[in-house]
Amino acid sequence: MPDLQTRTRPVAPDPGAAWPRARAVLAHAAPALAAYAAVRAVGLLVLALWAPAAGKDALHLLGGRWDSVWYQRIAEHGYGYTATLPDGGVHPDLAFFPLLPALERGLAAVTPFTVEGAGIAVAWVAGLLAAWGVFAAGARLRGRRTGVVLAALWGAYPTGFVQSMAYTETLFTACAAWSLYAVLKGRWITAGALCVLAGLTRPTAAALIAALAVTAVTALVREHRTGDRHGLLRRNARMLLGVCLAPLGWLGYVVFVAVRQGGPFAYFDVQARWGNSIDGGRALAGFIAGLPLPAALGLCAALGLLGWLVVLCVRQRQPLPVLVYTVAVVVVSLIGSGYFGSRPRLMMPAFPLLLPPAVALAGIRTTARTAVALTFLALASAVYGAWTLLGSGPP
Repeated sequence: MPDLQTRTRPVAPDPGAAWPRARAVLAHAAPALAAYAAVRAVGLLVLALWAPAAGKDALHLLGGRWDSVWYQRIAEHGYGYTATLPDGGVHPDLAFFPLLPALERGLAAVTPFTVEGAGIAVAWVAGLLAAWGVFAAGARLRGRRTGVVLAALWGAYPTGFVQSMAYTETLFTACAAWSLYAVLKGRWITAGALCVLAGLTRPTAAALIAALAVTAVTALVREHRTGDRHGLLRRNARMLLGVCLAPLGWLGYVVFVAVRQGGPFAYFDVQARWGNSIDGGRALAGFIAGLPLPAALGLCAALGLLGWLVVLCVRQRQPLPVLVYTVAVVVVSLIGSGYFGSRPRLMMPAFPLLLPPAVALAGIRTTARTAVALTFLALASAVYGAWTLLGSGPP
C-alpha cells in the first residue's frame, strides 16, 4: 500500500508551467492585437505620407501639441503652471490627472526617450493593452471572432488617431476595459484596483465607478430578496472591497486639488475655468442651433445614430456593468459645456457601443468580406485622422 503521507502531500506548483499558460493567453489574443496594430499602422502611414506634403512633422503632431504639452509640462516640472488667455481666462494645469505624466516622467528617466517620446510610447503600449482588454470583453460576451472585430473597430473609430497621440484615451480605455472584464469574471478586487488607476487618468472614471457600484447594489438587492440573508455581507466581502476601492483614485486627486488650492470644491472650480462644467446639454443644444441648417441636420443625424447604438446595446442585453459604463460615458460626454470638438474623442472609451456592429461584421459568412469592410473603415479613419491633425486638430 502506498504511504498515505506521500499520497496526500500537496504538489508544489511548477514555475515552468506559467510560461506555456502565458503563451496560450497571448496566442488567443494575437489576432485581435494584430488587427488593431494593422489599423493603427494604416493611420500612422497615411499621416507620415501626408504631413511632409503639408510642411509639418508627423511625430510632433502626435506628441507635441494641445493636451500633450500640458501633460509633458507636468511630467517635467510638476503641477503649478497656469496659462492666462488673451480674453482673461485662466487655465490651471490641475485640470489634468496625474497618471500619464507620472508614466512619462518615469519612462523618460530610465530610457533614452524624451518626455514627448515617452508620452507617445506610453500611448502606443496602452493602446495595445486597451485593444487586448476590448477583445477580452468582446470575446467573453460574444465569442472570439467578435472580440477580434471589436478590437479592430475600436482602432478604426472616427477619432482613432487620438489613440496614437500622447493623450490619455488609450491608457484610460485599457484600465476601463480590463476592469469591466474583471467584473464579468467576478474578480472584484482586481476591478476596483484598475478603477483606481482609471480614476488617476481621467475624470470619466466616474462612469466606471458608477458601473461597479450599480452592479454591486443590484446583486446585493437581488440576493437579499431571493437568497439567504444571513451572512450577506460576509459572502460578498470581495465585491464590497472592490467597490470601496473603485473611487479612491478619482477621489484622491480631487482631495489633492482641494488641499493644494485650499477649498473643498477646488477641483470643480478648476474644471469650470476650462469651461468643463456640467450644464445638462445646454451648450450642445446651443452649438447645434448656431450651425447652418445642413450641418445642424447632419449633427442631429449623428446623434440619432449614437442613440440607436445605445438602443442596440440595450436590446443586445449587454451585462449591467458594461451597459451602465457605456451609457454613463455617453451621457457625461454630451451634458458638459466643454468644446464640442472634444466630444467624439471623449466617447471613444465607450467601446461597447461598437459591439452591435462588431457582431454584425463577425457574422459575415466569409472572413475575406469582413477583412475588406475593416480595411475600408481603417482607411477612412486614417484619412480623416490625418486631415484633422493637419488642420485644427483635437483640443
